[in-house]
Amino acid sequence: MNTMDRRSFLKATAAFGALTLTGCGAKNSGGDAPAEGPIATDFTLVKEGTLIVASDLDFIPLDYYEDNEAKGFDVDLSKEIAKRLGLECEYLPPQDFDSIIPMIKQGGKADIGNSAFSITDERKKEIDFTDPYLDSNLGIAVKKDLGIVGNEEAVVKALNNADMTVAVQAATTGEAWARENMPNATIVPLASVTVCMTGVSTGQYQAFCADLPVISYQCAVSFTDCTVCLEIPTGEQYGIVVSKDNPGLTAAINQALANMTADGTMDALKTQWFGE
Repeated sequence: MNTMDRRSFLKATAAFGALTLTGCGAKNSGGDAPAEGPIATDFTLVKEGTLIVASDLDFIPLDYYEDNEAKGFDVDLSKEIAKRLGLECEYLPPQDFDSIIPMIKQGGKADIGNSAFSITDERKKEIDFTDPYLDSNLGIAVKKDLGIVGNEEAVVKALNNADMTVAVQAATTGEAWARENMPNATIVPLASVTVCMTGVSTGQYQAFCADLPVISYQCAVSFTDCTVCLEIPTGEQYGIVVSKDNPGLTAAINQALANMTADGTMDALKTQWFGE
């Protein structure tokens, strides 16, 4: 994975900002900014005084691992939430994405999962989600010389055949969409975004279906021989994963998110990581 300093990173994100920021602001049902309020403390923690976070840390610019440190928008969000709850923030080493929800459900290792989790009814059966904090669509990345372009119908038709292999990150909404819409292609679930993009770049896979902000970054910065050939308007929303046995923590994080929206901190974080 290529890395860069903050100035280069923001310059790159600005170049494709219109694509990656589709629906970026989290929605609230009332239409107005939520009011600030006190944060309750009736919740349990794995380690007293610390909010322990599980993430795959392989989803630039949302979360990534560099110089033995967790970085990204989601990471700064977790740190700000912990601060507002009067806690330290501690990230576990990078986890496999599909292991995080079972980990939070089981308990004992991490308090929350914050790894660009799209809120889905299926996942809600296992864990609770906080209120949404960021919106996203899906997208498909291909190698530029593959020559696949067009609308959703044309792209799916080109990829949905037995000669095509589509990489996905295991247990993601990208995998679910690919399996539903391209049943004739070979869908290959893999552990990380980097492995998926490397496979597309080398020709091992013909396409990669994943969250649009992430594949846009990868094509613009790390795998410039690849391109986003399709944006899929799924209208997903990201939420933080919390155990169903810890409703007080979900409520406390929701209030922290509301306070961050009301006082402008959320907008400042989005500008910091995604540009104007």
